[in-house]
Order: sequence, then structure tokens, then C-alpha cells
Amino acid sequence: MFRFAKAAVNITAQGARQVGVRHGSHSAAPNFHEKYGNLLMVSGAGFCVAVWAYVLTQTGITWNMSPVGKVTPRPWKGVGGEEEEE
Repeated sequence: MFRFAKAAVNITAQGARQVGVRHGSHSAAPNFHEKYGNLLMVSGAGFCVAVWAYVLTQTGITWNMSPVGKVTPRPWKGVGGEEEEE
């Protein structure tokens, strides 16, 4: 059991060293996402808001949000097809 634990610790230590070497060797210049990420997010959100503002206010689409008061039920007909009168 001791050999197995020692080997496991050795493997994890080697992995940590490899990750450190890998991350330490890349250039210090910012990549595309670090450079333009926030600008793209803000401009995309602004574009989305502008398009929806135009659609909601200028296109003349009738938005039927609720059918309350607009739908009137028909009188119910019985099984025989005739209305029951009491």
C-alpha cells in the first residue's frame, strides 16, 4: 500500500510541475478574448436591445398577450346535437 501511495503522490506532483511549465511558457500578450471579450459582450447586448426595441415599437405587430375578454364561449351542445332547455 505504501508503494501505491508513493507512486500516486509522485504522479500528481509530476502533473503539477507539467501544468506549471505549460502555463509559465506562454507569451504575456493578451489573447483575443482577453483583449476584446468585454467589448464584444457589451456591443452584442446593445445590438440585441436595439433590435428588440425596434421590433416592439415600430413594426406594428399586434401582441396578443392575454385572451381574457376577447374569447367568448359558444353555448354548449348536448350529445344529441340539440341545446337543452330547462
